[in-house]
Amino acid sequence: MRLHDFLDLHAREDPDALFAVHGEQAMTYQDAAAEANRLANALLIAGLRTGDRVAYLSRNSIQHVLLYFAGSKAGVVPVPLNFRLLPSQWAELVNDAGATLLIAAGEYVSAVDAIRDELKPVTRYVSLDGMTSGWTDYRSWVSGHRASAPAAVVTGSDDAYQMYTSGTTGRPKGAVLTQNAVTAHLTQVALALQGRPRQRTLVVTPLFHAHAAIQAFVSVYWGGCVYIQHEFKPTDLVRALSEERIDVAVLVPSMIQTCLLTVPDVADRRYDTLRLIFYGASPIAEHTLRRAIEVFGCDFAQGYGMTETTATLTFLSAAEHRLALEDRAELLTSAGRTAVGTELCIVDEHDVPVPPGVTGEIVARGPTVMRGYWNRPAETAEALRGGWMHTGDVGRLDADGYLYVLDRIKDMICSGGENIYPRTIEAVLYTHPAVADAAVIGVPDEQWGETVKALVVLRPGASASQEQIIEFCCGRLAGFQRPRSVAFVDALPRNASEKVLKHVLREPYWSGRQRRVGGA
Repeated sequence: MRLHDFLDLHAREDPDALFAVHGEQAMTYQDAAAEANRLANALLIAGLRTGDRVAYLSRNSIQHVLLYFAGSKAGVVPVPLNFRLLPSQWAELVNDAGATLLIAAGEYVSAVDAIRDELKPVTRYVSLDGMTSGWTDYRSWVSGHRASAPAAVVTGSDDAYQMYTSGTTGRPKGAVLTQNAVTAHLTQVALALQGRPRQRTLVVTPLFHAHAAIQAFVSVYWGGCVYIQHEFKPTDLVRALSEERIDVAVLVPSMIQTCLLTVPDVADRRYDTLRLIFYGASPIAEHTLRRAIEVFGCDFAQGYGMTETTATLTFLSAAEHRLALEDRAELLTSAGRTAVGTELCIVDEHDVPVPPGVTGEIVARGPTVMRGYWNRPAETAEALRGGWMHTGDVGRLDADGYLYVLDRIKDMICSGGENIYPRTIEAVLYTHPAVADAAVIGVPDEQWGETVKALVVLRPGASASQEQIIEFCCGRLAGFQRPRSVAFVDALPRNASEKVLKHVLREPYWSGRQRRVGGA
């Protein structure tokens, strides 16, 4: 199976169904398949061949989704770039991938022009937004090619796309996902979320991110419509959930919380068609989840995974969320159970499996694991040693197979010989009525090596002191887990996947030290 097979199937069986909507633009399956064919033919006539890389730089759009399908048809490998990076970082990724063609939205053309000398492999530049000096106009370029399928031979073992890891440590690597991995994962997600033809799936998280791209693809797998938002704006998101017949929304917890806190009429609207909110990238606070269920009146499900495993390794289903809220509250701290066909194991520092209930590194194997890191054989061998993808996350499995993710190994704090997991402390901080967001890091201490520091964002209009926050943790956390200091900040630094950049938070405290205990 290939990614584009699902697009072609629905273009044949239900050609007039909507493939995607973005603002005023709408496209049917019939038109989407034709456009993907034109783009695939344009890529091949431009000289790209099976396995060649094409870089793409844009916010969310229908063209972004179509590139994945066109690349699949041509055997060309899309490399989506994070538009939030610096131009010098784009250059690093383009050069690493060896992309010979770069497609960019008009808003990034001048920034790309400023680094052209650094983009060594690129021989052609294509602008999505009209004719620009030194750039090919996308519309003119694509429209001149055949709407019939290209002659390229693409197999399940070929590369489907290359995504760079979100880089919470500041060093992104190109994870290469094959057609087989992507299509296997679509089956896993489709079984877990139970979609249907012509339903609308809202995608607002950036499409260069694994979680968002997969949700767009699974919408096509179902024969549904991808409802694309250009970027996250809380008021626009809430309006769409209420007024645009959305069935499934793909969000991250910080987006849900922001909508609840900042959209004045969020609780007054009706969400009659909204069936499910699927969230991931980070845990959700119980009080936020309960409030969201009350406001939106729909089911919730979550997933845990990583770019290197195509996206999701485990699911906590809607039924399990209901069970957790009714009878088993501990499940809300779980990431759920494995997707069909995926195996999970917890191992010690010697890669020896440990029994249920024992903490160790989460490792996984199955059909969705990456082929490897692009041009990084040593790091690939390390990550995939023994045939298992080593996630770098600390967790445990219970007797029922539920996974509990405790933290990133590199985020773990070692204080006086005790291993402390920041997520445990953050979960307590989230329950404080004045706290909107929180992150916990280790800071240097002469006596203990590291001590716990909390960085807290307060809710609008709320107030709290360091002493009150620390006192709140008494009785809820063990003595060695409690924060020793608290800093109040306006916002936490996050990457495009909405994961907190803890290496950025740690930097002011560890700068200049040779030994960075717990550093990323």
